Amino acid sequence: MNKLMLKLAALPRDARDTLFLLAVIALIVLPQVENLPWWCTALTALVLLWRGSLAVEARPLPSRWWRIALLALALVGTYATHRTLLGRDAGVTLIVILLALKTLELRARRDAFVVFFLGFFAMLTNFFYSQSLLTAFTMLLALLGLLTALVNAHMPVGRPPLMQAARTAGWMALAGAPIMLALFLLFPRFAPLWGTPGDAMAGRMGLSNTMRVGTIAELALDDSIAARIKFDDDRSPPQSQLYFRGPVLGQFDGREWTALPPWGRGGQGFANLRVTGEPVRYEVTLEPNNRPWLLTLDAAQKAPEAPGLEVVGTPDLQWISNRPVTDLLRYRAESYPRFQSGPVRRAGGQLQAYLQLPPGTNPRTAALAAEMRNDPTLASAATPALVQAVLQRLRTGGYTYTLEPGLYGNDTADEFWFDRKEGFCEHIASAFVVLMRNLGIPARIVTGYQGGELNSIDNYWIIRQRDAHAWAEVWQEGAGWVRVDPTGSVAPGRIGQLQRLVPQPGLFAGAIGAMSPTLVQNMRAAWEAMNNGWNQWVLNYTQSRQLNLLKNIGFEAPSLEDLAYVLLYLVIAASLAGAGWTLWERSQHDPWLRLLAQARARLAKAGLAVPDTAPPRQIAAQADARFGPAAQPVRDWLLKLEAQRYAPAAPQTLSALRAEFRRLAWPTANPRG
Repeated sequence: MNKLMLKLAALPRDARDTLFLLAVIALIVLPQVENLPWWCTALTALVLLWRGSLAVEARPLPSRWWRIALLALALVGTYATHRTLLGRDAGVTLIVILLALKTLELRARRDAFVVFFLGFFAMLTNFFYSQSLLTAFTMLLALLGLLTALVNAHMPVGRPPLMQAARTAGWMALAGAPIMLALFLLFPRFAPLWGTPGDAMAGRMGLSNTMRVGTIAELALDDSIAARIKFDDDRSPPQSQLYFRGPVLGQFDGREWTALPPWGRGGQGFANLRVTGEPVRYEVTLEPNNRPWLLTLDAAQKAPEAPGLEVVGTPDLQWISNRPVTDLLRYRAESYPRFQSGPVRRAGGQLQAYLQLPPGTNPRTAALAAEMRNDPTLASAATPALVQAVLQRLRTGGYTYTLEPGLYGNDTADEFWFDRKEGFCEHIASAFVVLMRNLGIPARIVTGYQGGELNSIDNYWIIRQRDAHAWAEVWQEGAGWVRVDPTGSVAPGRIGQLQRLVPQPGLFAGAIGAMSPTLVQNMRAAWEAMNNGWNQWVLNYTQSRQLNLLKNIGFEAPSLEDLAYVLLYLVIAASLAGAGWTLWERSQHDPWLRLLAQARARLAKAGLAVPDTAPPRQIAAQADARFGPAAQPVRDWLLKLEAQRYAPAAPQTLSALRAEFRRLAWPTANPRG
């Protein structure tokens, strides 16, 4: 390492500065690697390494034809990958390639400035894909690196150390921070800052409006965050009651469950929801998911308060927004853990859709249902007794909860009940609902999230993709739809004690966990609390929060016009403050030295150049030697100025000397002959 540092220190300044700029460009491009085509990443890395070797070995830059060939290759590759040269993804690919290729003609300062500003633009494109705290921190380092390179380029003489340029860049960033903060707080927000048409496909979410048996098990391997929940006054329900409702699935083709069409869900409009007890109020921060539904705790009677969205309810207690959630979304909701919903009496065929099964499928499950109906103890039993009988079978029949139940065939319920006897939550819920329907009981599957993890640092509940869950609802006469979670009968810890099936940790995390079981958990909680703070205070700083800020400073009914006026007044106030600071700073300069400098300037006009370091007595002697008797008033005035500075009892004041300066007859440019 020491040899490498010595070798770098021995390089010429041009080579050193070039290597630093290439390192900054690599830092800018690094977060984009997962968003760029593989060939773009490879070509960019090769070009940067090539340019670095040319700088170190002091070899000439490649000819124009090389650059033209590489540019043509980049254009062809971009079009072949994206089928266009326009749009977000294609545009970012081209910007990264152009930034790298521009370094191959980095000869003059003008070329460096082009690279700097291309770098600033490429740095901003990182936020098209991610606005996370880690991305912001990385781009802050890249910004300081670009500013350092820019400052260094304005130091043309000598070999200034990069640390000196970095300190100047840091002070520049600190000086601009108040302006950026004011713009962040007050600049009117009309839409998500980084929204582009291509962003609509960027979201990801484990849940879907379809469920093929086995798909939710895949989410147990996904540790990413789906949502964060903050309960008012930190009064959260028991963990076993934390069911966050997602899509409700009522149609089954033997392998896949799908949502019923709106006209098949038992009526139009919102569900017949009946609640008791006190509501639970909370705030949800939902990660981008490219889905229109809003997660709520079972069951929300009123639409969530989601700014900028129109939210409607469905007959199965879901809340749907008028557009997919493609940006971090924060909304408030109110739920009643004690509720009933749906019709309490069978009328017409409104529940018929929840009894249908594909003909000829799962014959052994159908036979099991017939056997239960023929059992004298269950022949005339009501729905609750039949449900308990099935749950008892799950508890005592040797069924297990596992992430790896193997690949199921077409008759998934038969395989679960009689062959494998193991599965994840969707295997259990699906087999349960199929059996209920064979028993003549309307039933459906509800997907969503269950449980969560409380972060003790900021008291937010973190809902991860691995908390994705599937449970059942059965219809009971007089009660309507009732939640039944059959997974709790197979694995009670999955519901009540936050026991999750998770993959084995990696080698590094496993080694740390072996030394200190709580260290990894505490570090993770701290990092996620920091991320949550970034989400709440930065990414979720919306127009409504801007207007609330105006309310807090005295506006009764703030509007965007008021926001613009406040920003304008702040700009004017800052300008006046800057002007005042300039005047104050100017007044703080030594007025005696300023008056002496004015005298030197007058003599210079007359043809007498005096060094800046010359005292008044020396200037007086030079003026007398140059101009003779014509310089007598000036000589006397200069001696008075010296006495005012250095004689303790000098009678002249500085203001009097300043007035006398204006009345003096200064010599002309014709010296004594």
